[in-house]
Amino acid sequence: MRGSANDPRPTPGHRGVRRTAGPLAVAALLVPLLGAAPPAGAPRPSADGLQAAFTAAAAEYHVPQSVLLGVSYIQSRWDAHGGAPSVSGGYGPMHLTDARTALAGAAHHGDSSEDARGDSARPAVNTAAAVPTNAQLPARLKTLTKAAGLTGIPAARLRTDAAANVRGGAALLAAAQKALGVPASADPARWYGAVAKFSGADDSATAASYANDVFDVIRGGETRTTDAGQRVTLAASPSVAPDRAQLSAAGLRTVSAAGTECPSTISCEWVPAPYEEFGDGDYGNHDLGDRPASQSIKYIVIHDTEGTWDGVLNLVQDPTYVSWNYTLRSTDGLVAQHVKAKDVAWHAGNWYVNAKSIGLEHEGFLAAPDAWYTEAMYRSSARLVKYLSAKYGIPLDRQHILGHDNVPGPTTSTIPGMHTDPGPYWDWQHYFTLLGRPFKATAGAHGGLVTILPDYAANRPVYTGCVTSGVACADHGSSEVRLYSAPDETSALIKDIGARPTGAASTIDVNDVGSRVSTGQQYAVAERKGDWTAIWYLGQKAWFKNPAKKPTAVNATGLVVTPKDGATSIPVYGRAYPEASAYPSTVPAQAVSPLSYTLPAGQSYVVGDKLPGEYYYAVTFTTDSHQVVKGKDLYYQIQFGHRVEYVRAADVKVTRSFR
Repeated sequence: MRGSANDPRPTPGHRGVRRTAGPLAVAALLVPLLGAAPPAGAPRPSADGLQAAFTAAAAEYHVPQSVLLGVSYIQSRWDAHGGAPSVSGGYGPMHLTDARTALAGAAHHGDSSEDARGDSARPAVNTAAAVPTNAQLPARLKTLTKAAGLTGIPAARLRTDAAANVRGGAALLAAAQKALGVPASADPARWYGAVAKFSGADDSATAASYANDVFDVIRGGETRTTDAGQRVTLAASPSVAPDRAQLSAAGLRTVSAAGTECPSTISCEWVPAPYEEFGDGDYGNHDLGDRPASQSIKYIVIHDTEGTWDGVLNLVQDPTYVSWNYTLRSTDGLVAQHVKAKDVAWHAGNWYVNAKSIGLEHEGFLAAPDAWYTEAMYRSSARLVKYLSAKYGIPLDRQHILGHDNVPGPTTSTIPGMHTDPGPYWDWQHYFTLLGRPFKATAGAHGGLVTILPDYAANRPVYTGCVTSGVACADHGSSEVRLYSAPDETSALIKDIGARPTGAASTIDVNDVGSRVSTGQQYAVAERKGDWTAIWYLGQKAWFKNPAKKPTAVNATGLVVTPKDGATSIPVYGRAYPEASAYPSTVPAQAVSPLSYTLPAGQSYVVGDKLPGEYYYAVTFTTDSHQVVKGKDLYYQIQFGHRVEYVRAADVKVTRSFR
């Protein structure tokens, strides 16, 4: 999404409840039961009931228990989510899909004012999109109906009863095995084709990628306590060698990865975004570039789509809309690439960040705590990010792997409209574990920095506004920790003068990032008092609860910036643009505009990177006038609030915090 204060074209809406018609799919408003509590009276298994349910269902349908457990783990990590559906309408531990029922509870949400392109040299991009009618859903979005027919269990029970849901999944696997003409077998290796079919993928590459993940789990084993307090174990079977030849009998289409920039470990297809002129000098929906030769790629930006797969793909192929580089599907982790890494997609709401980033859209909804992201999608995304990180030298840390909610507003006027996805329910700790970079302490008890690291499942701050303004969202685990003006949960929240120029207080609305921090982010410690830790945040001392026995952060060391000696405060910027003298006569100089924030003397902020001032001039369809302007001014990227910001190197001194 393209992004600038004065860019006339709108940006895709990635702001949960504030988004109008961001990418919408064939099931465009599949915002299933947003924030709804689990159905009244929904049964929950006993303490060991879920493990027993897997054992019983495996025996009833003659499916190896390890296969059933492995499939369920890749679907949901064995969680039942209290009977609430995933983003693609999947219910229960087996993620049985019933998108029509989920659609019946869908809610339509508004848009933020962010312009995805964020280039002050151009007008904003239009993101208006028609909401489609309730079209015919593909088979992968209605597996629960089939399971009901196979088992005789009512659909309502399959949605809410975890044990029944497991039986439904076992019945689907047995039916897939029979359809392939393969006898039921106690050998897990003989179930590769059925597992691939269970994915719902209609192409062989995606089905194989899904099945490979399942058998990786079977070989390695897993043990986990679920969201309902169930302890489930899948014993490791390292010698299992699945019969991959079965896939040839599955009758799936072949998808070519030609033209894509993806690792071989994921299924990827090329669905190009159009580079097209459509009159009056206007064009869409991205800019041609020559990265990394012309400019480095520094960031990967994690988005959620606020719509479902089919509609998202329709929108990214509309030249009048905006663009991003990749979309990831919830049900099976399929990846579609739309824009080459060398080119600049319009996705982050900040032209400086767009010009130096790759954007990944994940099928999902910010304001739907129980419209959960599937394990298949998390794993596919992590493999893609690891590949891009290695290819372009992007560090795997939270200073370079950003959420859209961490991208700064490029100018003061844009800050209130910036998007807030993927939001507090994206599991950053799990994601970085999959990336091979789990967060951990890197300092002793009195380290001068902290890395935010709550226990996702146990950390359950109250948010409002998922469905109705002021009404509490469903109780759910979260990656984010709330900040207070004093070491007291009854004290005022930290104010964000950028987001609320009137000086109004921050809120606990799910879209309000003004007074909260996110897993993996790092901040300088300002003070410690009992169970509380204070950090420097938005030019203020901000407190969060951090008891030793149940910490929400771990200690760290690293580089920090403070204002240079003699300065009472220094300006903060939302983009790292060159000084005016760096621009050639053919390129209009862009304003180096300080934001409404300042960094006061005596405060320290963690350094994420050191960067030269840079601006990509690309305001015409023809590329002959496109230029990358590089200045002599240097900037430091810092973790200033929930979002990163920039300060001029000439304004600060850099020290290493060891405390």
